[in-house]
Amino acid sequence: MATKTQSVDQGEGTTERTKKETAPQSSVVDIIISVFTKVVFLLIVFALFIIIYFFGLIKGYDLAKNDADATIAQIISEYANKLALSQNNEPAPTAVPTKVPQQVKTKITWGGPDLWNAVNKRRVELGVNPLNTRSELCTIASIRLNELLDLGKLDGHEGFSNMKERRPDTEWIFNKYGTVAEFLAVGGDTATETVSMWENTLGHSQLLKGGEYVWGCIYAQDSLAVAITAY
Repeated sequence: MATKTQSVDQGEGTTERTKKETAPQSSVVDIIISVFTKVVFLLIVFALFIIIYFFGLIKGYDLAKNDADATIAQIISEYANKLALSQNNEPAPTAVPTKVPQQVKTKITWGGPDLWNAVNKRRVELGVNPLNTRSELCTIASIRLNELLDLGKLDGHEGFSNMKERRPDTEWIFNKYGTVAEFLAVGGDTATETVSMWENTLGHSQLLKGGEYVWGCIYAQDSLAVAITAY
């Protein structure tokens, strides 16, 4: 009987020890599962929060932009109406683009020979001698006309006053005569109109009234005219 009792006591002790060893292991697993579940839940909540936040941000931007555009349009409309009312008490009309008519430019059909004849004709009418042609003076007139055509306007005789320095090949022409003069004009629709412009301009009228000028040459193109005279 003593032996049987001892065997039972030993069996019960073994069972109790097994339970004590298994309990802590089960508790650790439960804790890990619980923590993992909470972490996953928090991550899901955080992700949803981020998605909702960005969706609200984009939606708010669109609403704000639409409101701003509407406000600007309203301000412009109110200002236009007030401006129209202050002028004639009528609503502002819708702006319609119109084509500005281009000015019709008269085609220039006259040139140097026409102007040469017109100048000499007017000189005779004013009681002075007509000019005689000199080829070297035509050289200067040709150079100056080309320079003005390239420039697209008159240069105030600047190119003529320093021609001897710029073009040494023309120096002998200036040295040949006691006086070499230049007369410029632009914009005349006809040769006669260009002569009238010279006659009514102080200083340039000497081209027509100056009996001291004996020699000359005139070049003209596109209403630009160069008259070179000498004595």
